[in-house]
Amino acid sequence: MPEPISPAAATIAAATPAVTVITALGVPLGLRPDVLVAGFAGALVAVVLLNSVPSTGDTWEHLLRTTLRRMAVVLASSLTAGYLTPMVMLINAFPDALMLGAAFAIGGGAQRVLLAVVHRIAGQQPATGGQQP
Repeated sequence: MPEPISPAAATIAAATPAVTVITALGVPLGLRPDVLVAGFAGALVAVVLLNSVPSTGDTWEHLLRTTLRRMAVVLASSLTAGYLTPMVMLINAFPDALMLGAAFAIGGGAQRVLLAVVHRIAGQQPATGGQQP
């Protein structure tokens, strides 16, 4: 009588809930696609609604330059969210259910979030615009 769960079925069942990791040139990058997509959406919201990359002019050259800058900001914000979200989740002891929301927020404010995380890890206070006491 055959076993109810064959080794192949057990392997498939065990691998199903695992989260895939993105690889580039055979090197695993440690990035989760769902976190990248949430960071990308947050970056789009920042660019479109918050105007984080304002336009510099109306000529086609200015529009092309602004479009390329916006694309670079969205890419960098997505990568920032992909790498910083798990670390922020560990530092602040957030539950796993908030991971995609945190990735969205980090993607939307990637420049400020990145500065805050670097200052926190380095043990420094972030610079404010006002006078130092």
